[in-house]
Amino acid sequence: MPSSKAEPIVESPARLDVEGITVGYESRSILEGLSFRLDHGTRAAIVGPNGAGKSTLFKALVGLLPLRAGHILIHGLPLGSHLDCVAYIPQRENVDWNFPVTVRDVVTMGRYGHISWLERLGRRDRAIVDESLERMGIADLSTRSINELSGGQQQRVFLARALAQEPHIFLMDEPFNGVDRVTQDATLELLDHLREARVTVLISTHDLNLASTRFDRVLLLNRSLVAEGPPAEALSEANLAKAFGSSLLVTGNGRILVDECCPGGHHGCEDNDGSDGHCHEEPSASRSPDLGVAPRKP
Repeated sequence: MPSSKAEPIVESPARLDVEGITVGYESRSILEGLSFRLDHGTRAAIVGPNGAGKSTLFKALVGLLPLRAGHILIHGLPLGSHLDCVAYIPQRENVDWNFPVTVRDVVTMGRYGHISWLERLGRRDRAIVDESLERMGIADLSTRSINELSGGQQQRVFLARALAQEPHIFLMDEPFNGVDRVTQDATLELLDHLREARVTVLISTHDLNLASTRFDRVLLLNRSLVAEGPPAEALSEANLAKAFGSSLLVTGNGRILVDECCPGGHHGCEDNDGSDGHCHEEPSASRSPDLGVAPRKP
């Protein structure tokens, strides 16, 4: 996170509360009755099979999907009460990378929630953009178009944009999928930096080893909360069997593996759309040309 600190937390309690939320698409509910609480500064992994509702949860946390039931509170106040408080990094395949913007343009979008429509970026805003580019190692790419970048570089652009936003809550949807080692290491280094800055982090991942070694808490999902707690408790073999069903493989030496290929819609993928043999928790949609930009202040 840039050296300039996020807005001080003055409300009490300083935490994220998700209270009995139900979220879905059209006539279909994906998450039902989900409740959990994370203290401010917690690092949590969201783990579950394809179609479990991980991406749906993140979209609900940033207000992209309306709640059918329940409440989301940040520092005791309803979602949207805080200025640009939640940063969201979607999966790369959900973004239109042909949108004609440069790396600096995208990172600058992280400041839009802090300025009005007619206001130009100030000296502090520009400094935060520069610091964010430097921290993610992409300052030398600032004038490049985003469609010229590798997948790992694109991921680091989105991480830099989220840093520039100065959020209290950082959401990353499968940030380690399909990226190079440099980007993986940069992301892990960023996690350590966010811990020092007391930023709450939620990351969805299929990597059980990562979830068990790098996170304070694990939320195990499959349309509802299967288990929540420290990794050693939440990721027990019994809990994983509840969440993953026949996708869970236990080898002779006790090693636990997850088979997420879902060929032909097997392994209990109830919301497989039948088009590619994989599970989908939401219907297909056109990619977002606005790159998930937060609106400017009125």
